Amino acid sequence: MDWDKLGFKVVPTKTMYVARTDESLAWQPGSCVPYGPIEIHPASGAINYGQSGFEGMKAFEAIDRKVVLFRPQDNARRMQQLADRFAMPPYPVEDFVTAVMEVVRENREFIPPGEKGSLYIRPVLAGWGPVLGVGPASYYIFYIFVSPVGPYFKGGVRPIDLLVTDYHRAAPHGTGSVKGAGNYAASLKPLQMAKNAGYDEVLYLDAREDTFVEEVGAANFFAVLKSGVIVTPRQGSILPGITRDSVMRLIGEHFSWELQERDVEIHEVLSQAAECFSTGTAAVVTPIGSITYRGSRHVLSEGKPGEKTMAIRDRLVGIQRKKYPDPHEWVVEVPL
Repeated sequence: MDWDKLGFKVVPTKTMYVARTDESLAWQPGSCVPYGPIEIHPASGAINYGQSGFEGMKAFEAIDRKVVLFRPQDNARRMQQLADRFAMPPYPVEDFVTAVMEVVRENREFIPPGEKGSLYIRPVLAGWGPVLGVGPASYYIFYIFVSPVGPYFKGGVRPIDLLVTDYHRAAPHGTGSVKGAGNYAASLKPLQMAKNAGYDEVLYLDAREDTFVEEVGAANFFAVLKSGVIVTPRQGSILPGITRDSVMRLIGEHFSWELQERDVEIHEVLSQAAECFSTGTAAVVTPIGSITYRGSRHVLSEGKPGEKTMAIRDRLVGIQRKKYPDPHEWVVEVPL
């Protein structure tokens, strides 16, 4: 495999992990099976009623050549929040982490060396059993597949251009705070429109007042104001990102910069932001070069990566790769 040409797309690997519930909805022991299609009932709850969701994780090769995960227990707990919201049986946290480690070990040869990429890990929880009337599925599946990946955005670490559209990603008291599959289906058309117009991603405003910044399409949002204060939208209808939480803690504890988690008006961002960035498992910490709102393009940090943005990125990636100390014990080694 040519590690230097990795994109962010599915590459078939050797095995995947699969577990199912029995008729009483109790989870049965899972195992790794050959990578490939999984048979599904045409009346499944996942296909007919969108009863499905997922997590996004990565396995890295650290500087000591050990394979590591980043905060896997938090992914497991967030998937349990999804299960609760979508009326699915939660997959146990300990079993989740064990399964992730098993599928990573099974596919060790697909982990890119050093900083050439990572092994993207996709745990999925879904209503696999048939259901006709609107209601929960009759049984469930939990599976994990993996794929070697490079940067999420083409061109590696570079400032991305965002477009604010009239579409909304999530509404208050809806499902925006969990990784439900339908949330991403709703984002596809706005993203397609943005890309066709030459932008990299969409920046969503709140559904109630169409005024407050919520999220980038597949990542959380931060703005470094000219005053030096860093702001990020408060939780509610946004996804509680694990990378977001890590960055928030680094900002306050490592850098000792002022951070405010609150409502952030789009006009405040456009007039007061010195630099902006997005965070996520795939995006890591990605600088934002411009935001286009109602036909007007606002350039940030002269279209270059911001100083604080890159300092945060360097610290986070350094912890993930075991280059820097890990005081919170976020990095978990995979026994090989």
